[in-house]
Amino acid sequence: MKVEIYSDVVCPWCYIGHARFARAVERYRAKGGEVEVEFRPFQLAPDAKSTGELTLTWAAKKFGGAEQAAQMFGRVGGVAAEDGLVLDFDHAIQANTFDAHRLIRLAGEQGKGEEALYALFRAHFTDGLDVGSREVLAKLAGELGVRADLDGADGAAAVREELAQARAIGVSSVPLFLFEGQFAVSGAQPEDTLLAALEEVAERTGQSPAGGNACDDEGYCAV
Repeated sequence: MKVEIYSDVVCPWCYIGHARFARAVERYRAKGGEVEVEFRPFQLAPDAKSTGELTLTWAAKKFGGAEQAAQMFGRVGGVAAEDGLVLDFDHAIQANTFDAHRLIRLAGEQGKGEEALYALFRAHFTDGLDVGSREVLAKLAGELGVRADLDGADGAAAVREELAQARAIGVSSVPLFLFEGQFAVSGAQPEDTLLAALEEVAERTGQSPAGGNACDDEGYCAV
């Protein structure tokens, strides 16, 4: 079964959704199911500038003040902690993620797309790194053993095409899980819900194995 996941690396619900889906896939595969996952880019704020501004500062200006931003991030941070994820919004840096998506794309072509995705999530949410910085991305690529010339045009055209495709099919809230190109599940749904979706799609498409909250709902994803 092919599953395309649309997400952004500065989206907290995407980080949670990916982690939950990965666990659901493990359970599905344990039953004999087969899953091919492809990561698709989406930008919450395509016009964002990587200037080193803290995400909390940016959110306070956008969503009505520091108190509202703290409450919003406090809630999602608590949910993430229950899933074993660390979201450090006190140090997270607002960034343009286009080049980060290029790195994921190039890493995927080298068999390391998932590694790159999670490395970027950790870089942004845990380590307080600017994932819009090409210097930061080059260092991550080196640590992953990925060949990526981000100062050139590597992967840029492909990412632009996929971003345009996301807009064309109406993706407006992430994470979004697209099963077999026709069945969609939106949001960081519970692990059991995602497993049930895998099993239902498998049954509908004759692939039965032998044997949430979305960022947009929180306002954080609003562009």
